[in-house]
Amino acid sequence: MIDRVGHGDELALRQLYERTAPKLLGLAMRVVRQREWAEDVLQDAFLSIWRAAGDYRASLSPPMAWMGLIVRSRSLDLLRRRSADRAHLTQPFDDIMAETMGSDDANPMDAADASEQAWALHQCLSQLEARQREVVSLAYLRDLSHSELSDQLRVPLGTIKTWIRRGLEKIRLCMAQVA
Repeated sequence: MIDRVGHGDELALRQLYERTAPKLLGLAMRVVRQREWAEDVLQDAFLSIWRAAGDYRASLSPPMAWMGLIVRSRSLDLLRRRSADRAHLTQPFDDIMAETMGSDDANPMDAADASEQAWALHQCLSQLEARQREVVSLAYLRDLSHSELSDQLRVPLGTIKTWIRRGLEKIRLCMAQVA
């Protein structure tokens, strides 16, 4: 059926949609967690399937796996676009660090050390991908749990945990180089 879609057969696309849409919608729902978004993802995915069906190779993957990958990719793309719209959730990291570091100045030497560490941390954070930086900042500056982050950002819990773990590892390695 995908071969027929690849040759521009609209009836084949309709039949493919009718047979696979419920499963693919379920996949999109698991990723984006909102029906309206999942329906948008499914529509976008079928446009991609329509365009890319001519390039599909059954020898590389089964049809549902191929279409599932397209749905998953479109779902993650939607979440990335939505996260860009959530930029207001996080305050600039410099402002928060300045407030935090300025409050407990014991002496000028401590202040200098803290300032140097804050600068190094800022440099290391700037090397993280935007999503990792957002999640790490929210987790540690706003003291949000992994579950709270998952709910607030509408990102799967496992993804949140992975971003935090990898982000902290990158920060640790970077801070070791800076120190």
